[in-house]
Amino acid sequence: MSAPSPLGVPTRSDGDPDRVALVVPGVGYSPARPLLHFACSVLRQHGWTVQELWWQVPGDFPQIPVADRIAWVERQVTRAIDAEAGACRLLVGKSLGSLACGIAADRNIPAAWLTPVLTLDHVARALQRAQAPTLLVGGTADRMWDARLAESLPHEALEVPSADHSLELADDAEGSVEVMRQVVSRLDRFIGSLAR
Repeated sequence: MSAPSPLGVPTRSDGDPDRVALVVPGVGYSPARPLLHFACSVLRQHGWTVQELWWQVPGDFPQIPVADRIAWVERQVTRAIDAEAGACRLLVGKSLGSLACGIAADRNIPAAWLTPVLTLDHVARALQRAQAPTLLVGGTADRMWDARLAESLPHEALEVPSADHSLELADDAEGSVEVMRQVVSRLDRFIGSLAR
């Protein structure tokens, strides 16, 4: 296990040393939040080594130019991938983490993007050129999800009716749990397919 996160939990779960999955958070959506927590559980069930990336987003982040935000995310993700010395074979990212999809495309790394920022040209272009297996998951109530773009891409996609940017349903806790079950099931199939 590696050093603990700011919450005192381990950031690494050791499995197959030749199959490392890097879990990339969102702005305020850490690896401890439900979507990424269960994604880590699925990865461990499939025998992957899981490396969680925890970051402290700069306080002025919303005010800095988009290109600088992309560069910041790419630096964090590149450093984490390079630290694995060629063993990083999967990225699982939430929202802001999808700004690193250009790295996945350039390095031909499979990826699962949970609520990717499809309304950002950088993300759309990177996903259009990505050749490795890719899963996109988003909700129709998410302003950053573009259903038309997701459908036009040659990637697997799960679109959840009425789900927001956290893949939750407004005022419907039980329904939100069912959405989580759908997402976990799709992740399980996608991650399982990578071993074949």
